[in-house]
Amino acid sequence: MYIGIIGSGTMGNGIAHVFSLYKNNVLLVDVSETILDKAMKTIENNMKRQCAKNIINSNQMKSALNNINTSINIEKLKECDLIVEAIKEDYAIKSEIFKKLDNICNHKTIFATNTSSISINKLSSSTARPDRFIGMHFMNPVPIMKLVEVIKGTDTSLETLNFINNLSK
Repeated sequence: MYIGIIGSGTMGNGIAHVFSLYKNNVLLVDVSETILDKAMKTIENNMKRQCAKNIINSNQMKSALNNINTSINIEKLKECDLIVEAIKEDYAIKSEIFKKLDNICNHKTIFATNTSSISINKLSSSTARPDRFIGMHFMNPVPIMKLVEVIKGTDTSLETLNFINNLSK
C-alpha cells in the first residue's frame, strides 16, 4: 500500500514510522527539506531504540527506513491509496490542504485526518469525497501506543470504515 502523510512533526513522523514497519510505502510531505531531514533523523533514532530493546531487528529497521520517502511537493501524493493529514489543529489550514488534495489525488484515495478536536463532518465538506474521508486519531507516542481512534463521519462509507479498521489492527 502507498500511504502519504502530510506533516512530519511528532505525530506525522510517528505515523510514518509505524506504517513503514508494517511494510507500507510511505511518502512523508512537509514544507521544507530541513523539517523532513529532522523527521527522518527522529524516526531513525526511535527505531534504533526499538532495536536496542529487541522490539525490532536491524533488518526490519533498514527495510522500514527504505520504505519512507520524503518530499516538499504535495503533488507527489497523487498516487497514494491513503493520505493521513497530521498538521497543527487549525481548521483553515487543514481545510485548504484537503481542497488541494481533492484536486490532486485520484477519486479512490482515502483521506484521513489525525485531528483531535475538529469535526470530521466539517473537514470532509472541504472535499468532493466525504464518503472516503475519516478520522484516524493516533495516540502519542505513535510507535509505542498501539491505539488509533477511528472516527466515522456522517457520510463516511462502510467500505472506508472497514478498510481503516482493518489497517489499524
